Amino acid sequence: MARVSVEIEDHIARVTLTRGDKMNAVDPEMKEAIVAAGESLIGRDDIRVVVLSGEGRAFCAGLDMASFGTMAKEDPMRRMMLRTHGLANISQRVSTVWRDVPVPVIAAVHGVAYGAGMQLAIGADIRIAAPDAKLSIMEMKWGLVPDMGGMPVFKNNVRSDVLRLLTYTAEPVTAEQGLTWGLVTELANDPLARAMEIAQVIAGKSPSAIRAAKRLIDFAESGADEKAVLLEESREQANLIGGDHQKEVIAANMQKRAANFD
Repeated sequence: MARVSVEIEDHIARVTLTRGDKMNAVDPEMKEAIVAAGESLIGRDDIRVVVLSGEGRAFCAGLDMASFGTMAKEDPMRRMMLRTHGLANISQRVSTVWRDVPVPVIAAVHGVAYGAGMQLAIGADIRIAAPDAKLSIMEMKWGLVPDMGGMPVFKNNVRSDVLRLLTYTAEPVTAEQGLTWGLVTELANDPLARAMEIAQVIAGKSPSAIRAAKRLIDFAESGADEKAVLLEESREQANLIGGDHQKEVIAANMQKRAANFD
């Protein structure tokens, strides 16, 4: 059965995990489907924002442990160290693919985001969570470490001591606590509705400026020095002023003037 659906309407791509009967737990097929969905959006010019959500009772309950036994029979060193997707392996790509999507990605989190689900969510630009949602970097529960691509991003969202606490204990925390610690952007009783509301606002902005803003923020968070960040800031702005962005602004202003004369 299909693991992920992708629907595009009004420049908004809705990516939905559709394994609701298993709380969207990640098995090998789900990994492939999540990565394929993200990569299918990277080169599209008709999208301006992505909303990532899960069907059923949970956003994503983490790794499907029923499939873990099969994976454990393979040579772990070969399977884990093989770079199949640029800098990442297939598991890490579950999170990193959303950082490569050139438009903002909003995760709508309900129920639980455990383990792989937490790392999937952290790959998004923005996380809207239900107040009763539970979050966990859960891998230590199984005697493992987080390995699905979230670690490079966790450090930009939470303090080192918080990351260590969550990783060492594997204990779930409330979305409210996650908001305080930086795992969650905003709480909403209906996170999907709120994510769609934000997506509609973003979709109404200049698409070239939105993409430039994501590139610039990513670069600023990459560890580049201040000189490089300031140069990149100027470069992105110059490209916008001299490119399609300015044409969009002029066209929008002309439409407003024409409407005033009607």
